[in-house]
Amino acid sequence: MEPVKRIEIITNSLEIPLVLEILDKIGSGYTIIKEVTGKGDRGRVIDDLETQAFTNGYVLSICTLEQHYDLVAKIKPVLKKYGGVCIVSDAEWIAH
Repeated sequence: MEPVKRIEIITNSLEIPLVLEILDKIGSGYTIIKEVTGKGDRGRVIDDLETQAFTNGYVLSICTLEQHYDLVAKIKPVLKKYGGVCIVSDAEWIAH
């Protein structure tokens, strides 16, 4: 098993391409879940509108310990400007 960082990013759906660009630059893969709903410090997020402007997306990524420092530095300004959260937790990669 290899120690890694599990990265979870939830932000406005319109900003997901910017998040993916950052992940591509650091060389990390990702999984995307579109139109995520829930409730946070900005209130409820619902998906009953025809536009993505008011919906959130969820991005899951696994990074090496080194990659995660670069990701955090690059994602902070995006979240500060557009809103959202980034959760970093320890995980273990099980090689096959």
